[in-house]
Amino acid sequence: MKRIISIMMAALVLAASFSACGKEKSKNEKKELMILAAASLTDVCGKLKEDFEKNNKDIALTFSFGASGALQAQIEEGAGADVFMSASLKQMTALDEKNLILKDSVKELLENKIVLIVPKGNEKDIKSFDDLKDDKVSMVALGEPDSVPVGQYAEEILMNLGILEEVKKKANYGSDVRQVLTWVENGDVSCGVVYATDAFTTDKAEIVSYAPEGSCKRVIYPVGIVEASKNKDAAKKFIEYLSSDAAMRFFEEYGFTKP
Repeated sequence: MKRIISIMMAALVLAASFSACGKEKSKNEKKELMILAAASLTDVCGKLKEDFEKNNKDIALTFSFGASGALQAQIEEGAGADVFMSASLKQMTALDEKNLILKDSVKELLENKIVLIVPKGNEKDIKSFDDLKDDKVSMVALGEPDSVPVGQYAEEILMNLGILEEVKKKANYGSDVRQVLTWVENGDVSCGVVYATDAFTTDKAEIVSYAPEGSCKRVIYPVGIVEASKNKDAAKKFIEYLSSDAAMRFFEEYGFTKP
């Protein structure tokens, strides 16, 4: 009988130990945030992740980058995302209208600029957006306007300059802004239209012109919490961080500005 009681007591102690371990593991378990972010935010988000996680030990950030239109489609299809960082208000507004973004969570976070870039050396002597209609430009890299905001901005600029149809005939469309940048860096095209922040990341291409004043709407980057997120409190904490002075210093380092 004593032996049976001893075994039972040992089992109870062991069970209590496992229970305590389980509680400790649960207590220390990190909340994981999935953030869908525009491709043009790729470089700066590495710095943001490091700084945020250093000061928020209970939250782990995972980023997935792509064209804002493609990321919008993923959210519409039920992708397990918590936060959406778009390169245009258009995609965020579309999701908000479908009640797929948490109400009142959207913030206009950043502003960018649209620029015309050429391979380093500018052998074709391209100087302005208006040059895109000339014969010296054989191929122009643009973002796919159906899903890539930089492509939508580019079409707006070309339309306002009255040269859209001419440029379309020699356009090569990329799946996101980074593909456009790569084509220019490699000399696969005569020139391309990207964000200023993307142009600042490379020494293989150079800016020859900024979009003419008033030729397109302001390039605003909004951020919002996905309605289906199961980590809304952690997502709110991350968005608050993005608006902080610490985060803004990283953004400014990569060429972004406050709206």
